[in-house]
Amino acid sequence: MQFRQRPQPISIVNLVPMVDIVFTIVIFYMVTSTFIVTPAISLKLPQSTTASPTEMSKLVVTVEGPDAIYLNRTHYTLAGLAKALAAISPAERRSIGSIVLEGDRSISYNLMIQVLDVLRTNDFKNVSLRLRPAEALPVGPSPSGGRG
Repeated sequence: MQFRQRPQPISIVNLVPMVDIVFTIVIFYMVTSTFIVTPAISLKLPQSTTASPTEMSKLVVTVEGPDAIYLNRTHYTLAGLAKALAAISPAERRSIGSIVLEGDRSISYNLMIQVLDVLRTNDFKNVSLRLRPAEALPVGPSPSGGRG
């Protein structure tokens, strides 16, 4: 009488499908976070040698001109921006923390101050300016003799 051996169950865990799924999730996360960060508004930011990276924020105010102010990606005038900021609840304001303010280098200083006033009037005190890093300027006397 001949007995057959029972097949042994495979006790090896195949990790390839799990690695594929994790890799797909990581790629999905990287692509979607890039789309969220990339602004749809093209700006020529001012340069600064002391510019540091700004923290990400739920609210980004972009100023292109007097009638072209964006809160995240929604277009407003200065008065419309004030109304939109006033509509944010106090609980939401506390959760926002900081606002990133970015403006084209060609806009007037007066307009940036007006936007800052609107932010401060609506209890947004922590405002970060977004700048573009520039090359370090040489230290020493200027070519015009130190007076300009």
